[in-house]
Amino acid sequence: MAKRGLDICISLLGIIILSPVLLLAAILIKLTSRGSCVFLHERAGKDFTRLKVYKFRTMVQDASKIGGPLTLGGHDPRITRIGHLLRKTKLDELPQLFNVLFGHMSLVGPRPEAWQYVEMFREDFAQILKIRPGITDPASIRFRDEGSILEAAADPEDEYINHILPEKIQLAKEYIQHQTLLGDLRLVLTTVTSLFVDRIQARKN
Repeated sequence: MAKRGLDICISLLGIIILSPVLLLAAILIKLTSRGSCVFLHERAGKDFTRLKVYKFRTMVQDASKIGGPLTLGGHDPRITRIGHLLRKTKLDELPQLFNVLFGHMSLVGPRPEAWQYVEMFREDFAQILKIRPGITDPASIRFRDEGSILEAAADPEDEYINHILPEKIQLAKEYIQHQTLLGDLRLVLTTVTSLFVDRIQARKN
């Protein structure tokens, strides 16, 4: 109950404070590419329910028909000009605050995974999906540059299935086993801090 109360308070406050950013992002997307400004992608939700995750659209219309579920860093040709900016700053994830407010997701919890990968590790996800997926978790911080890792791999699909995803699964299990309200707050603050640190380092390079 305390976790849900925290989710409601922070997501609602975030939506109110960030409403100008949300509006500006939506306008820029509509002005620079065809299609809706918000993209709904289906992921596995709590207890294997079908979860529609809200994100700002960062790719061309019907991108799923052009490529698979993995995004290969900043050089994926499906990503729009504005999409690159939104992805770099993680602003494309902001609409998920509505998922949290409506009770589909939590602020902190295992990131919702694509069904095809859930089915490959169904026994593991039977444990993980006992709780709501989240906007951030330890794996989100560990693999915040996942796109670049996949882009550098000789076989991105193999890299994800055999290396990245098993580590994400292990981190998710550890989070579930040791989760606390204070720990969730720390993860939220760490996520926000890491975004600023990454931007500073990117400018230096």
